[in-house]
Amino acid sequence: MTITFYTYPKCSTCRKAKKWLEQHGKTLNEVHLVEETPSADTLRDIWQLAGVPLKRLFNTSGKVYREMKLKDELPTMSEEEQLELLASNGMLIKRPIATDGTHVTIGFKEETYEDVWNA
Repeated sequence: MTITFYTYPKCSTCRKAKKWLEQHGKTLNEVHLVEETPSADTLRDIWQLAGVPLKRLFNTSGKVYREMKLKDELPTMSEEEQLELLASNGMLIKRPIATDGTHVTIGFKEETYEDVWNA
């Protein structure tokens, strides 16, 4: 099974997650979130598969999120507008995202990776 791994290589959390997956024998298809930002449709699929609030896909601690004052803007935006916004700038996307088409993890918590990727 290959895991599509949406990452930003300079992100230390992404590097930790990648190392964990590789140490557990996972094959990765790496996608650079900034150079190959996923489309709104791809992000919709990830979001629906994850079964989490759409806000979870946003990198709320990121510089771009803060500069755009999205904390105040998101509640007034439609889901479609939010997905288009995410697709417009990879730095807005919470990272890393790992998916095999059946499971999705957003961010990196070792215990979550144990539960999802070691099952």
